[in-house]
Amino acid sequence: MRLLLPYEPQSAAAARRLVRTTLRGWELEDLVEAAELVVSELVGNAAKTGCRLTMTVTVERVTDRCVRISVRDGSRTLPCLIEAGPAAESGRGLALVNHLTGGHWGATLETFGKTVHADLRTRSPSPA
Repeated sequence: MRLLLPYEPQSAAAARRLVRTTLRGWELEDLVEAAELVVSELVGNAAKTGCRLTMTVTVERVTDRCVRISVRDGSRTLPCLIEAGPAAESGRGLALVNHLTGGHWGATLETFGKTVHADLRTRSPSPA
């Protein structure tokens, strides 16, 4: 599933709806909460780049137990995982993405921008 969104903070709500609807359709309810947090962070970061056209949010099923959320924007500035102190007003978002994905996230530079992706995995099924 793919959605083009403007570079505005309000775009995070539309991205969350896309993620929620897609994952529920795939019967991956256990990933919805984490996926909404991840896509909110990625879209929020893209909205801060100052780009003027549209960003692209993609949700794809990589395997039966893995979903990839990607946000492509027009900036070639790569995201950086920092250790934000307790008094910091920002800088914790990618740490949250890193935690929720178990470190399975990254960014790819493209000719006119970049794509940041994050992979979420379902819990192992319980043995019968």
